[in-house]
Amino acid sequence: MFSFRLYAAVSFLLSLSVLFPPFCIGIRSFPTRAAASSGDDDVIAASWSRFSEAPDYRNGAECATSFNREMVSSCDPSLVHIAMTLDSEYLRGSVAAVHSVLKHASCPENVFFHFVAAEFDPASPRVLTRLVRSTFPSLNFKVYIFREDTVINLISTSIRVALENPLNYARNYLGDILGRCVDRVIYLDSDVLVVDDIHKLWNISLTGSRVIGAPEYCHANFTKYFTDGFWSDPVLSRVFSTRKPCYFNTGVMVMDLRRWREGNFRKKIENWMELQRKRRIYDLGSLPPFLLVFAGNVEAIDHRWNQHGLGGDNVRGSCRSLHPGPVSLLHWSGKGKPWVRLESKKACPLDHVWEPYDLYNHRNTAKYQSFSSFSASTLIGFSSYLS
Repeated sequence: MFSFRLYAAVSFLLSLSVLFPPFCIGIRSFPTRAAASSGDDDVIAASWSRFSEAPDYRNGAECATSFNREMVSSCDPSLVHIAMTLDSEYLRGSVAAVHSVLKHASCPENVFFHFVAAEFDPASPRVLTRLVRSTFPSLNFKVYIFREDTVINLISTSIRVALENPLNYARNYLGDILGRCVDRVIYLDSDVLVVDDIHKLWNISLTGSRVIGAPEYCHANFTKYFTDGFWSDPVLSRVFSTRKPCYFNTGVMVMDLRRWREGNFRKKIENWMELQRKRRIYDLGSLPPFLLVFAGNVEAIDHRWNQHGLGGDNVRGSCRSLHPGPVSLLHWSGKGKPWVRLESKKACPLDHVWEPYDLYNHRNTAKYQSFSSFSASTLIGFSSYLS
């Protein structure tokens, strides 16, 4: 009898490993709304009260749909897929980013968000999920819980501690986390505003065998992204011998996940991270491995789709203005974030462009403080909720 029970237990665990790959430990799909467990009611109510409900943006008559609004599948070919990370520190930025996408989309109901949440965030994935649903009641989305131990042993020290957050590396695993039927995705950082129709970015072609598309900045000093030891090594620096590499920002990317999976690019990035652990070849966190694998073979997208650097100088914290030319996406990359500077009454001029998309409810700050201190008990059992 004991051997039979042992066999059954092992079989059950093996089945779980197939259903939930090591990169994420659970998925909960919406728009169906599940009831909260009674023990979490106060926490969830406090989290809901932090943000006002967004307007209900609807498709126009010109939008083609092949799905039932009440039963949207992420595999539907008419959808625009957007992936973002979701955590308590950048939540205010994430909500504003989603709001901006929906507000300017020609067919907002055709947009499907894939949120990757940290496994051990102070706000549990379950609470973050319910907060998104309360703020955007008709949004099509899924939340995936990122297994931090997937990447924690590959992360090396960086020039800024914030760059060592495991969630920064979640984009490396989108090909594994998202369903196999999702073969294309737009990745967006949480500190962006989209002020143009996201369908325009979605429809950009990735020509030839290119795996990703992003605005390139070939005037930037590319050598500064790697150490002198890297450039002085003839074997390592040879990686760029057949390419003309340009800097690109990984906070806005169009990704062909089918080509990504076929080329095993997740492993190629991990190989460089493993080398970095043994021999320091860069200082900037999750960006350099992407440059090593893709720089010089990126589909160049118009600069209007990543007006980056608005977070200001990382040392002095100074304000920055827009690059010359039209603007479709503003990106507060860098140390300064608009919601922080606005709260501290030290806003930069462009932070006021971000402000109208902010859904933060200032009247319930005290409730939020009690919510943010609550973490451990909400993590217990969230896997079973999400299964």
